[in-house]
Amino acid sequence: MNIYKNRLPLTSLGFDIDCVVADTMEAFIRIAREEYTIDIKPEQITHFNVEQCLNMDDAIVQTIFHKLMVDPIGYKLKLLPDARPVLQKIQTQAPLTFITARPLRDPIVDWLEHELGSQITADMHIIAMGDHDSKTEHILDLGLTHFIDDRFETCETLAQEGIIAMVFDQPWNSGRHSLPVVRSWQDIHACCFPLE
Repeated sequence: MNIYKNRLPLTSLGFDIDCVVADTMEAFIRIAREEYTIDIKPEQITHFNVEQCLNMDDAIVQTIFHKLMVDPIGYKLKLLPDARPVLQKIQTQAPLTFITARPLRDPIVDWLEHELGSQITADMHIIAMGDHDSKTEHILDLGLTHFIDDRFETCETLAQEGIIAMVFDQPWNSGRHSLPVVRSWQDIHACCFPLE
């Protein structure tokens, strides 16, 4: 595994949201269990498109993701471990920038404010575009040079355009690419604040 260890430039760094900032899989597994009595273990999710690896009706999968898209606060979507303090610390030196394939901007903006506080998110940039394959133009338009995403195909596309793309390690991307990896928000902290 090619762990990324170089310094991350805070003013030109961007983040995907689901499964990088947000613990979307925890929420997906919890809703499947509580509302549909379907038990899923995290290690079963071996594909980005969960329909390819889980024995679940596609309509249920889409319904769960729709719930998390329209009401992430109501469905108790959580931050990944250590994301909050690291994002709060980054924000003291540069505005936070998020580019997500979610099609609805307002619910995820509200969720970020709910989780991080309005003081942290007041200056953030967030683009919700509804498409995994169009992030490059937005990243370039914002002048970002580094981006963290859990979808390795997205990172490969970004890398082809000269963007330093890091894959946030998850079961569905592990061992499927040769790109640099961050395994946790502790890894991200170490790259953002290497002298601490």
